[in-house]
Amino acid sequence: MQEVTFNHADGTTTIMNVSDKEIRKHKGKSLVDFPDSYCVIDLETTGLDSNYDEIIELSAIKVVNNKIVDKFSSLASLEHTSSLSDYIVKLTGITDDMLKNAPCLKNALSDFLNFIGKDVIVGHNVNFDIRFLYDNCFYYFKEPFTNNYIDTMRISRKLLPDLNNHKLKTISKYYNIDYSNAHRSLTDCEITYNCFNALKTEALLQYDSVENFTTKFKPLNSHISVKNITTENTNFDVTHPLYNKVCVFTGKLDKLSRKEALQLVVDIGGICGNSVNKKTNYLVLGNTDYSKNVKDGMTTKFKKAIELKLNGQDIDIITENVFFDLVENN
Repeated sequence: MQEVTFNHADGTTTIMNVSDKEIRKHKGKSLVDFPDSYCVIDLETTGLDSNYDEIIELSAIKVVNNKIVDKFSSLASLEHTSSLSDYIVKLTGITDDMLKNAPCLKNALSDFLNFIGKDVIVGHNVNFDIRFLYDNCFYYFKEPFTNNYIDTMRISRKLLPDLNNHKLKTISKYYNIDYSNAHRSLTDCEITYNCFNALKTEALLQYDSVENFTTKFKPLNSHISVKNITTENTNFDVTHPLYNKVCVFTGKLDKLSRKEALQLVVDIGGICGNSVNKKTNYLVLGNTDYSKNVKDGMTTKFKKAIELKLNGQDIDIITENVFFDLVENN
């Protein structure tokens, strides 16, 4: 149980002692919409899991009446990690020297939150960012992150179902949007903003109006068979991040048994895999595999997934916590 402050729309404040599970009820809602005013956000982090990794850059673009009116970007110094991994340095271009004189995360996050206010936020695969923002808001300020959010990846899966994948790079290429200098958070915000506008135009072309698109954004009937784990569901949300994606698990899961987790995958419309290969879309790491207590930090499946990812394969490596966030938030 922890003391948490809830700020209400009418200006009143309530302080309550609640559990982590109770706080999650106050997380923002996942929306399917194209509002005129919003904030595009993106974070750069030291890794995949907010329980272990740190935010090293936060950026946002404020849009009012469909026009960019302001931008925010800040690096954040490391607090619990001695140095960045070679992979993160190569991916983002952010170095340890760049972070030495950066503000602490608490101050950078406070400025970031003041900038976005209560705006609806837009991001690509934004559940990843939500997880880090939620946990760090709770850690530093004892307040839940409650902004509603729109995921451009989810919208793109509905509007562009024939793409090989729905990464930001792929959507940018489809719409001839400049993707150079990606993986710095402000640049990614700008790319996401352009993709969001392109997707809005796409929705208007396909559905005649935004209202038609949002009202017809609903699950479609489908059927999927899995070799060992089956489902009686026939009505799937085809925009769900796990729909028709091959998921493989490694390590011991804390929240559910492996069988129960596999059942969640097929109930959503995903596909269960036994080993990591070129068909694998998600490798879900059990929390014990992510812990520093593991001898080499990696299982055989984890090593194979990293190898494939570095070779350009469309595979995402996520932790158990992120997996359950995907299931719950969508």
